[in-house]
Amino acid sequence: MEFSTKAAIKAAAAIRKRAATQQPKVGIILGSGLGGLSQSIADAVRIPFADIPGFPKTTIAGHEGAVIVGSLGGREVVASSGRFHMYEGHSAALAAFPVRVFHALGALELFVSNAAGGISPKLAVGDLMMISDHLNLMGANPLVGEAQQGEVRFPDMTDAYNPGLRWVLRTTAEKLGITLREGIYAGLLGPSYETPSEVKMLRLLGADAVGMSTVPEVIVARALGMRVAGVSCITNAAAGVTGSALSHAEVLETTKRVSASFEALVTEFLTRSAAPQLLPFR
Repeated sequence: MEFSTKAAIKAAAAIRKRAATQQPKVGIILGSGLGGLSQSIADAVRIPFADIPGFPKTTIAGHEGAVIVGSLGGREVVASSGRFHMYEGHSAALAAFPVRVFHALGALELFVSNAAGGISPKLAVGDLMMISDHLNLMGANPLVGEAQQGEVRFPDMTDAYNPGLRWVLRTTAEKLGITLREGIYAGLLGPSYETPSEVKMLRLLGADAVGMSTVPEVIVARALGMRVAGVSCITNAAAGVTGSALSHAEVLETTKRVSASFEALVTEFLTRSAAPQLLPFR
């Protein structure tokens, strides 16, 4: 398998060669327009995707295309500023490959973020939504194929988004005075936005927000035993909710507007999640 555990170890070795003194315990994936957080990483070593075996170049605006190793919130982290999407022609296994690499570097936790369209009437453009669960409607699963060393063949997805980390995220937002919604994320293939009828279907299925990423990464993280937390930035109302046309430019404009709150939330969350007494559930 091209994106196997062996391939992940090879990619991790290339990163470790450039950032030999770092020992990351948390992996971070930054979605469309949210890469500004990477500028807050201290002692940062930036490695372009092109310098990492198995990493293709990113083709989407708002995705820098680099792995950054350093410290944030007092914790050693490895972050991907940009991601690989299935709608770019990549497999689900490649979309999730950075998670395997983060794990090979020593990461035990994963923080995922994305830009998403709001379906629930409780969500407004500019809201941050903690992901409580997801719907995999992307037509693929990154675990299909030969079972990989170190991965559970049939991972339990009951608590795909760790209850303890969600509690810390929620209380962190309260401490900072940041409004944090909570909801279910639906992952679709894209790259076209959904039709109004598809959004109605998603609402009936229980989705609060919809996007084109994240799900493959979370599935692999759970197969590897990593604890996961995630946040969606609601960048637009989904099709048919307001009647307005949708555009990627709107996505990037909204993420830019809420970036300060997002960055403060993630940084403080990392600090607080490192304290065992603040994790009532593991």
